[in-house]
Amino acid sequence: MAIRKLPDNLIKLIAAGEVIDSLVAVVRELVENSLDAKADRIFVSIYPETWNLQVADNGEGITQEDLPLTIQPHATSKINNTNDLINIHTLGFRGEALHSIAQLAQINISSRVTNDCGWEIMAENAQLQHIYPKPSAVGTIVRVNDLFGNMPVRRQVNPPFKQQLKKIQILLGEFALCHPHITWQLLVNDRLIFSISRSNSADKILPQLLKTIHYSDLKTIKKAIDTPYEKSISHLELVLGLPDRISRPRPDWVKIGINGRIIKCPELESAIYSSFHRTLERDRFPVAFLHLQTSPRQIDWNRHPAKAEIFLDNIEFWQEQIKDTIAEIFKLTDNNISQKWENKRVENILKLAENKSIYHLETPEIKEREKSPEENIGLIDLQVIAQARNTYIVAEHSQGIWLIEQHIAHERIIYEQLQNQWEIVALENPIILDKLLPKQIEQLNNIGLEIETFGEDLWALRAIPKILLNRDDSLSAIMELSYGGDLNSAQVAIACRSAIRNGEKLTIKQMQNIVDNWKITKNPHTCPHGRPIYLSLEESSLYRFFRRHWVLGKSHGIEEKKT
Repeated sequence: MAIRKLPDNLIKLIAAGEVIDSLVAVVRELVENSLDAKADRIFVSIYPETWNLQVADNGEGITQEDLPLTIQPHATSKINNTNDLINIHTLGFRGEALHSIAQLAQINISSRVTNDCGWEIMAENAQLQHIYPKPSAVGTIVRVNDLFGNMPVRRQVNPPFKQQLKKIQILLGEFALCHPHITWQLLVNDRLIFSISRSNSADKILPQLLKTIHYSDLKTIKKAIDTPYEKSISHLELVLGLPDRISRPRPDWVKIGINGRIIKCPELESAIYSSFHRTLERDRFPVAFLHLQTSPRQIDWNRHPAKAEIFLDNIEFWQEQIKDTIAEIFKLTDNNISQKWENKRVENILKLAENKSIYHLETPEIKEREKSPEENIGLIDLQVIAQARNTYIVAEHSQGIWLIEQHIAHERIIYEQLQNQWEIVALENPIILDKLLPKQIEQLNNIGLEIETFGEDLWALRAIPKILLNRDDSLSAIMELSYGGDLNSAQVAIACRSAIRNGEKLTIKQMQNIVDNWKITKNPHTCPHGRPIYLSLEESSLYRFFRRHWVLGKSHGIEEKKT
C-alpha cells in the first residue's frame, strides 16, 4: 500500500505524540518499520560519541514517490480509515515515528524496491533537503545523525550509554523471540557485540539470549485454538523452562508477546506465575515466553505511545488457555521427557535431591487408590525395579532409567491431595495446648482449626486436619503450624511431615504405588519446596558414558554398529 496522509478525523483517534526520548526509542521505531517491511535480516549500528545510529534491512523497500512522505506527520501505508484502526496487522500504524525522529536529528533514508533503482532522501528538522538516486540492494537503510543535537537537554537526561545499550539488546532479543526467522546484528562503533541467528522457533532463540539455558532445559508447545467468541483460529506458542532444570533469581524472564510484539500484560503474567506455585524453590522464578497470535479485532494497541500496553478482550479465556497449556507441559509423557540430561549434571542433581527434612515419624500407610483410566492416558510407563539406599526408587521405562526420591515424590502427592481435599475433622477428645501466644491462636484460626479457652493459659483444640488424625506426633505438628504462614504453607508443612521418610525400606508394590500416584500429579517435576524429584538417566547418555558403539534395536535386542 502506498504511503499517504491520514485524514484529520482518524488522527484524533490515535494516541497522541510519539515520544522519542532515547536511542532505545529510535531503534524500536526503526526496527518495527523493518519488520513491517518483511525483512529477514536487520542490522543495527550505533556510534554513541556522535549520537549517530543506523538500521539496515532487506525488506520490501520504499518507492521514490513515497520516500518524501515518510518524514511527514501522520503519513503511513498501514491504515486508511477508522475501520483499519480496529484491525491492525502491523507493528506500526500511526505514521509518526520517522517524522518525530526527523524533528530531532538529521536523517537519511535510502531505499530500493524490486525492479527499480535505489533512491535516498536527506531531511533536517523534518524538512526535506535533497532526494537523489542511490545505488543499493533491495531494502531500506535509515541513518540518524546528531540525535537530540537541537535539544541538548534530552541528551543530558538520558542514562549512560552502557545502560541504553543493555536496553537495546533486551529490545532486540524480545523482537527475536517473536520473529525467530530473522537474523539480527548489533554493532557499536562498527564492532559486533550482539547477534542472533535465525531459527524456526523461539526455543532456539532463547538459549542465545540466556547463555545459562540449554535447549534441553526448555519445553515448547504450539497449538491452534478455536476462539469461541469469534469465528477465527488463534495460535499460541509457549516456551517454558522446566522447573526442575532452570529458574531465575528475579521475576525478569516471563515474556508475553502479542501479534509480534512483547508487551506488559499483568493478567497473562499472573496466569503463568500461578501455574508455577509451589514448583520452584523459595525466591526463584520461572523462565517462560508466551506468544499469542490472535485476531487484531480483539486487541486495542492504541493505549500507550510505545504500544507497550494493550487492552485484550476475553482475558479470562486466555488465562485458562495458558494454565491448561502449562499443565500439559508438566505432564510426564514420553514426548515431554525426550530431552536428555547431561551426565555432568548428575552429581549436582543428586546433592539437590538429598532429603533435608527434620521430621522423624513412623511410616504412614501407603494406600493404593483407584485411578481413572483417563489419568494415565499418554503418561510415561514407569516400572519400579529396585530401591537404592532406602531413599531412591529405581524405575525403568522405554528410554532409560529414573531415580526418584521417595520422600519428595510422596510429599508432592500429599500436598496436591491436601490442596484438592483440605478436610478439617472434629476430635473426639480435644488436644490441650498451653502457653500459646496471641499470634499462635490467630494463626490456628486462620487455617481453619477450632480452638477455645480451656483455663488459665490453656486452650482446647477441637478439630485438626484429617491427615494428622490418630498420629502420635499430631501435637508437635499443630505447634509447628501455629508459628506462622498461610493455609498453603500449612499444607506444605503437613505434606512434608506426613511423607514417607528417606531411609525407610519399601516393598516393590509400595514403591510402584508411590510412582503411579506421583506421575499423575499436576506438577511432578519438583516438590512443593522446589527440589527436583527425579533424575533421568537416558539410554543414549548411558551409552555415551560407557563409550559403547552399539545401539538398542527396535526389538530391544543389541545390534552391532560398525565404526
